[in-house]
Amino acid sequence: MTVANLLPMPVLLPLLGAALTLVARRHPRVQVAISIAVLAASLAVAATLMWSTHHDGPIALWLGAWSEPLGIALVADRISALMLLISSFVILVVLVFAIGQGVADGDEDSPLAIYFPTYLVLSAGVSNAFLAGDLFNLFVSFEMLLFASFVLLTLGGSGTRIRAGTTYVIVSMVSSFLFLSAIAGVYAATGTVNLAQLSLRLPEIDPTVSLALQLMLLTVFGIKAAVFPMSAWLPDSYPSAPVPVSAVFAGLLTKVGVYAIVRTQFLLFPESPLHHLIMGAGLLTMIIGILGAVAQPGIKRMLSFTLVSHIGYMLFGIGLASESGVSAAIFYIAHHITVQTALFLISGLIERVGGSTVIDRLGGLAASTPVLAVLFFVPAMNLAGIPPFSGFVGKVGLLQAGTQDGSVIAWTLVVGSVVTSLLTLYAVAKTWSAAFWRPRAVEGQDQTFEMPTLTPSFGRLSDAIGAAVAAQRPSTPIAPPPAVTQVERPMPPLMLGAAAAVVAFSLGLSLFAGPLFTYTDAAARQMLSSDAYVRAVLPEEAP
Repeated sequence: MTVANLLPMPVLLPLLGAALTLVARRHPRVQVAISIAVLAASLAVAATLMWSTHHDGPIALWLGAWSEPLGIALVADRISALMLLISSFVILVVLVFAIGQGVADGDEDSPLAIYFPTYLVLSAGVSNAFLAGDLFNLFVSFEMLLFASFVLLTLGGSGTRIRAGTTYVIVSMVSSFLFLSAIAGVYAATGTVNLAQLSLRLPEIDPTVSLALQLMLLTVFGIKAAVFPMSAWLPDSYPSAPVPVSAVFAGLLTKVGVYAIVRTQFLLFPESPLHHLIMGAGLLTMIIGILGAVAQPGIKRMLSFTLVSHIGYMLFGIGLASESGVSAAIFYIAHHITVQTALFLISGLIERVGGSTVIDRLGGLAASTPVLAVLFFVPAMNLAGIPPFSGFVGKVGLLQAGTQDGSVIAWTLVVGSVVTSLLTLYAVAKTWSAAFWRPRAVEGQDQTFEMPTLTPSFGRLSDAIGAAVAAQRPSTPIAPPPAVTQVERPMPPLMLGAAAAVVAFSLGLSLFAGPLFTYTDAAARQMLSSDAYVRAVLPEEAP
């Protein structure tokens, strides 16, 4: 069997696993075993594909009995293989974290029967998006993510989650309509939706039509990636989800949108006049997002706004459209997936130990749980770009690429990147100091409450405090309820180990930043020159 025959496995294995876990819905241990086995196999396939694409170039596989190029093409090159490997690792570890929660809480009545198949469908959608060789298959990937995301967001059926899920679905349906419209326009103009064929045909159509199609696609993927001003939905949706769900969403879903921008921007529109528009959107996304993060009283909402803000760094590198800029953007995507996932998982541990994720209700955790203090501190400093972490390496790469460009907008983004990094440091340092270093708030002290999230057991309020303030709006100052107590629970080893594994992986990216940057340099060169991609998909039509 050739390596190309492995291309469908990251999609087919999770879908098969989803079917099997539905059959085994009355047997949670069987569901756990199937899910772990399927995701571990997908991770192994992703590692094999990454090795093969790095040494042998892009690989493609046509599915179905249709003659080329009418069939469905799956394609892997350096960037898609890297994204596939990191996403497979994150999805597997977050599932282990979720299993640890269920075991620790003894949650026999929680909706785990539907959680496992839906989570596996989400994994298949993410993998399919990275491997899709045509626009319609990419659209199918987004629809798989929409279906799975809505179910996962609304687990537990609380009013907060239903509202957040409804907002997410409405925004996603609007973007899906725009995406279908863009696909129809692309097909009408070129007669194909295959990405390799489009790279050959789009330069031949009217430039005005090509620009309109590019703007439509950028708008669609900008919504998916939470690019300002299309990012308002994210901070209200992610914090309300169960911790494992918000962690995998924060780590992966927006990056699928960013990946789609990278793929279409350089494969379909390499001579685009919109590079400065992308850079401007990146600057606004950075600044608006981090200002929102600084103002948040809750850890999860603060992390959600930093998630939006740091999408701007990726747009910075994409907009530069140079080898060094694209390489730094790819590196930063890989870094941010792991760091953001780790921080959301650790926020769940903070809520478990401290009884809340509202900063004013926390304190003294460094003394009671020093391991948790270290686990939060490392990815927080990584996110802020403190040396020698991978966040610092990625940001330095972007700043160097910006100074090499030398344009006014590039220098403006260099300054904006530094300011955003400093404000990120302020936001995470304030959170760490308040939650871990200062003494715990005394009972009866005026405090600020945030809409509580449901526990990791997918449906129950974390404690009596959450029940007392469930009807309050986020960040609404109110008087504390009488006889406030902070409920502390120990950290289950499986949850702690999963969070530590993601932190360790992020440190691995820092330790091997040199080889990783060499890899992303090669991925950027491959991305900026579409010849190898086209030859792998359409050897007879390649130039």
